[in-house]
Amino acid sequence: MSVDVVTFGCRLNAFESEVVRLEAVRAGLSDTIVINSCAVTGEAVAQARQQVRKLKRERPSARIVVTGCAAQTQAEMFAGMTEVDRVVGNDDKMQGEAWQRARAAFDGGGTSDKIAVTDVMSVRRMAPLRLEGLQQGLPRALVQVQNGCDHRCTFCIIPFGRGNSRSVPVEMAVALVRALVERGHPEIVLTGVDLTSYGADLPGAPKLGQLTKQILRDVPELKRLRISSVDSIEVDRDLLEVIATDERLMPHLHLSLQSGDDLILKRMKRRHSRRQAIEFCGQVRHLRPDIALGADIIAGFPTETEEMFARSLDLIDESGLTFLHVFPYSPRPGTPASRMPQVERGLVKERARRLREAGEAALRRRLVSEIGATREILIESGTQGRTEHFLPVAISGSAPGQVRRLAITGHVDGRLTT
Repeated sequence: MSVDVVTFGCRLNAFESEVVRLEAVRAGLSDTIVINSCAVTGEAVAQARQQVRKLKRERPSARIVVTGCAAQTQAEMFAGMTEVDRVVGNDDKMQGEAWQRARAAFDGGGTSDKIAVTDVMSVRRMAPLRLEGLQQGLPRALVQVQNGCDHRCTFCIIPFGRGNSRSVPVEMAVALVRALVERGHPEIVLTGVDLTSYGADLPGAPKLGQLTKQILRDVPELKRLRISSVDSIEVDRDLLEVIATDERLMPHLHLSLQSGDDLILKRMKRRHSRRQAIEFCGQVRHLRPDIALGADIIAGFPTETEEMFARSLDLIDESGLTFLHVFPYSPRPGTPASRMPQVERGLVKERARRLREAGEAALRRRLVSEIGATREILIESGTQGRTEHFLPVAISGSAPGQVRRLAITGHVDGRLTT
């Protein structure tokens, strides 16, 4: 039987899962299920554990390997599960040798030494980017150009799951984008853990804006380029210039805002203020008036009062956000925020619900405003496409990978119609 990979969490994990599958198959593993886990919330870790138990019941003969951020930060816990045969570290999963060692361990019949996790904080370079076997048949291809994070937000466990920030050299990233375009992908997404810290570890310290400019200049055949989540305080002048001047960079940004209250932002150890967040949104809207903005917001951070929460609610309208990714605060072991006075759990969930409702209302307003417009829609499947602004569109009768120019006539169930 084949190697199956079950992915939790972010786009970066989705990209890495393809590398994992390729390397595991290349190592000769079979009848193996890999759980590529997420550690961003306690719920995400619990879901991974539940999935392990479920899959073992369904396929009792299969080997279960757990990797990803939760495996890196809580290796002993996963190793203690009787259903788990091996725990592979978050950097190790990108290396073929880790999967060759896993096969050797399985062939030897031993599972006593389950943990194969190295110190991710000692990793200084990213695994080489490869094209072979990756993202075949997908209209939108992800390119991981950065990994890890040098910042230490008080709520976040991810630096301990991903390590310190490290980047792919500009020339290597450009070459992979060119190869993906030649293979037929009309849209490329640059992704990373802390994408706007790109290049600080490279000679000459190129920034994300320089990388973006060089991709667009050196790969003129590329139709659409996207950037995944960015930290607004780190956005550089070159990136702002590209936003303003090159229509091939899609008019959509997702921002790591987290809160609309200055004291909470300070306690989170964020590096921007409420005013700076609102001003940045206004600045990019001035440069690209039709841009769609999304944001991550945490509900119920320790010490958050109702007045502080109200400022996060207000931030949606004041910043003109279209997409909202809401996280109910979840204490992560070992983080400073886990030792702060906690908000009652029911109140955290209630505030998250209110944020989601406000986000749904903001999305509906944007969908209504699109009626009558003509958009370039990338067909993702037989039933859905995405506009330049990443708005979902209900589609029928089109082949995935096409970019079609269509008039928007309405919206149904959170998707535009044509």
